[in-house]
Amino acid sequence: MKKWALAATGLLALALGACSNGASDPAAENTDDLLDSDWKTIAAEAEGQEVNMYMWGGNENINRYLDDWVAPRLQEEYDVDLQRVPVNDAQDFINQLVDEKSAGKKEGSIDIIWINGENFKAAKDNELLWGDFAGKLPNFNEYINPDALEVAEDFGEPVEGLEAPWGKAQFVFVHDEKKVAEPPKSMEELAEWVKENPGQFTYPALPDFTGSAFIRHVLYETTGGYEQYQQPAADIEDLEQRLAPMWQYLNEIEPYLWRKGETYPESLAKLDQLYANGEVSMTMSYDPALAASEVMKGRFPESTKTFLLKGGTLANTHFLSIPFNSSDKAGALVAINEMLSPEAQTAKLSPENWGDLSALDFEKLSAEQQKAMNEVDFGPATLPLEELEGNRLPELSSDYIEVIEKGWMENVAKD
Repeated sequence: MKKWALAATGLLALALGACSNGASDPAAENTDDLLDSDWKTIAAEAEGQEVNMYMWGGNENINRYLDDWVAPRLQEEYDVDLQRVPVNDAQDFINQLVDEKSAGKKEGSIDIIWINGENFKAAKDNELLWGDFAGKLPNFNEYINPDALEVAEDFGEPVEGLEAPWGKAQFVFVHDEKKVAEPPKSMEELAEWVKENPGQFTYPALPDFTGSAFIRHVLYETTGGYEQYQQPAADIEDLEQRLAPMWQYLNEIEPYLWRKGETYPESLAKLDQLYANGEVSMTMSYDPALAASEVMKGRFPESTKTFLLKGGTLANTHFLSIPFNSSDKAGALVAINEMLSPEAQTAKLSPENWGDLSALDFEKLSAEQQKAMNEVDFGPATLPLEELEGNRLPELSSDYIEVIEKGWMENVAKD
């Protein structure tokens, strides 16, 4: 999913600081009443509500899943009208919430937001989110382990019930096996392949989320693994020196990239188009089933496959949350709960819909529910779930992302 850099986080804090005066807030009292209600009461209150879900709208499959599968089911089963509101970037709705909080607007137009990582931390730090709601959701309580690290933390930030997991993502490389018969299994092997096949590889320019993730893989391999970065960036006094091998690697392969590294595709969508056109032999994705979906649509060649690095690839969880001033919080709760149902998660798992990995704890599913998920056909372009699960690497905490994105501009893009 799309994310945004945290350069403005300090400004957000300044802008919002004046909004907290400790005065009694009737809206907050109503919120407490709803969170203290039983689920039957919440579901009854949700009937007839229109829920606006703000989310990145750049993926046709995701949009279709929401519009054609989730929304009709919510309307039929719960009389909740789900309206998907596409945005170009999460920063768009974060900025809107900042403006509304600064203006004291207690009834906003946003009811659900799709977030993770940096934008979650910014929203949490600046009190843009509603409250500890995840534990009110029956499907969360029945099918999710709240103590699992990928649920309890979001890019190193404690979740504290402010968001509910919607799905899991894992980085994969995508290649045309007719052009890349034996794909590289490490960054060292990738550098060798790039030099032997000039012009056939590139990555999205930062701050693109996937381009940034590619570089974090370079960081892990060239600097001695991820373990040293499982602490705040500010605690590493020699961080700049530690990052030096990463910049050296990226500058070393740059002359052999597409267009000799003089320019980079501005987004993953642009890179995917280069791959679809045959201009490059590889692309990449945080969606393990993207390749299968694109093959099904006839956009990617049938010889498309995906691969992982032998040391694993980055994986994370993406979440749904409710803004502080949602006008239809009961409807938002019902909608999020339904999107966590085994039926919705299984439908989401199919590449024909989205291909997004399930957020549910597989062991908590019934035998029938497990069977339904196991029978989802991912197509030959998608790696087995067992292989993905066995090769997951933890994400960096969000404070590293800004450092890396700024460093790339200074050490790679400007050279």
